[in-house]
Amino acid sequence: MVCGGFVCTKNSLCALNVLYVLVSLLVIGVAAWGKWFGLVSSIRVMAGAIGVGVFLFLVAFVGLCGALKHHQVLLFFYMAILFVVFVMQFAVSCACLALTKDQQDSLLEVGWNKSEATQRDVEKTLNCCGFYTVDYNGTCPAFCFINKPSQSCISCAAIIQAYANDVLHFVGGIGLFFSFTEMMGVWLAHRYRNLKDPRANPGAFL
Repeated sequence: MVCGGFVCTKNSLCALNVLYVLVSLLVIGVAAWGKWFGLVSSIRVMAGAIGVGVFLFLVAFVGLCGALKHHQVLLFFYMAILFVVFVMQFAVSCACLALTKDQQDSLLEVGWNKSEATQRDVEKTLNCCGFYTVDYNGTCPAFCFINKPSQSCISCAAIIQAYANDVLHFVGGIGLFFSFTEMMGVWLAHRYRNLKDPRANPGAFL
């Protein structure tokens, strides 16, 4: 059977959803690994990452079941959910790629001030203290702060801002790539729903 037929479309849709399953398990595993080794102490950050992974896993599972069974209802909901995710992810990816330096600094500061647990994680990981200034009279989990006499700590903003643009472009590019795979999933599901199963009754439309 030529590619583009029932079997080829089914296999392509299954392969795409298997990829989504693997990505979702990777996201969940990385979040759990970061918590286990103490790289992330914020429960909200870990819960958010695991939530994204579980959501992607469920969507992929629905798509995989719909593809294997040629189930019209499952495929319809899969298309609808994937299209909504595509729109949101495409918008966020474009925003990441279009942010100016001033906008990046403002967003970083807002994110920094939102959670003390995230601040501690960043300070410990990047070996820095404070966002714009280092307060040696306060507390900080960074190694440089423990070695106070040298006063060798630098502000976290100086480190974060140096890589923020590259990170945002990387995240935006990855998000843009996956958004197009989601659109391909919507197209494959729509095409697959409207194809007849050659192994079924020729007069039946599943």
